[in-house]
Amino acid sequence: MDVITSDTELVSRLKKDDAGAFDMLYSRYSVNLYRFAFKYLKTKEDAEELVQAVFIKIWEIRRSLRPESSFKSFLYTIVYNEICNLFRKRKHNEEFAKETIYMNSKFLNQEIEERIDFKLLLGKVDKIIEKLPERQRMIFLKSRAEGKSTKEIAEEVGLSPGTVDNYISESIRFIKTKLKSESIF
Repeated sequence: MDVITSDTELVSRLKKDDAGAFDMLYSRYSVNLYRFAFKYLKTKEDAEELVQAVFIKIWEIRRSLRPESSFKSFLYTIVYNEICNLFRKRKHNEEFAKETIYMNSKFLNQEIEERIDFKLLLGKVDKIIEKLPERQRMIFLKSRAEGKSTKEIAEEVGLSPGTVDNYISESIRFIKTKLKSESIF
């Protein structure tokens, strides 16, 4: 039958890389540390992960442990500090997420506004195009809306390519002038 070993003795052995002492300390405290962590963290996974992280930290700093100090108090202090760190990290992540959502929504709103502005501009351009003389409007729309070449338009309407180019150039000048007069362009 094993004699119950004190924390002081186990920490002294742990300082000398005794894995058995580590296992005994883990068995002695892990369940209560888990319960303590769970009260704050509210999830099994977070509490288990935190306890594992604390014991990994204990193993890493084992040579600097002081056997004469209360190991139990030391453990609970580490767990408490890790819980606080986790809450700070979550708060930071939450603020980051809120900021990201805010910035994305701001960008999205700007994009929507730009689309609306663009649609309004297109509407104004369409109204200006409607003011073009019929033949000029038809040639301009064949060029810009239908994407036809000057040669194709010239053949369709029975004009020379030079005349078609002149109609298109006049249409563009007319549209620009109207947009400038309305302080749009």
